[in-house]
Amino acid sequence: MSRVLIRSMTAADWAAVEVIYREGIATGNATFESDPPTWSAFDSAKLNTGRLVAEDASGSIVGWVAASPVSSRPAYQGVVEHSVYVADRARGLGAGTALLDAFLEGADEGGIWTVQSSIFPENAASLALHDRAGFRRVGHRERIALMTYGPWSGQWRDTILVERRRPH
Repeated sequence: MSRVLIRSMTAADWAAVEVIYREGIATGNATFESDPPTWSAFDSAKLNTGRLVAEDASGSIVGWVAASPVSSRPAYQGVVEHSVYVADRARGLGAGTALLDAFLEGADEGGIWTVQSSIFPENAASLALHDRAGFRRVGHRERIALMTYGPWSGQWRDTILVERRRPH
């Protein structure tokens, strides 16, 4: 894939976004969630700013990015936690980079000063993507949460906390 189109996510995209979300869940290295939320729950939890999808040349959705506020407290209004997911068939082809670049540009313009995420240490591709995008690794959280599904059920997992501060 030499080129993807990045555009705002709509409710009509949910079926494709959910499929990609499920692919990530199936790896065991994308999220602690065992199932994607409903569209309604996703829509109410995610910010409208930076909610994007990537389409390939055929118009198929091959990835998405979205963010949630980390706190309702006014002091943290510019701090978000984001997620980036890329379809199995599109991994390694630039969709993740295009999504994250577009997301960060919008975050910078939208007054977001800190973008963070927790990434499983085993998710080398996501860590590399975030390293290339200028994120810094600020912590290794050991045994932060317990997996509750699949072959990982009952296993404590570590995460790497990454953050990117808006350039001044």
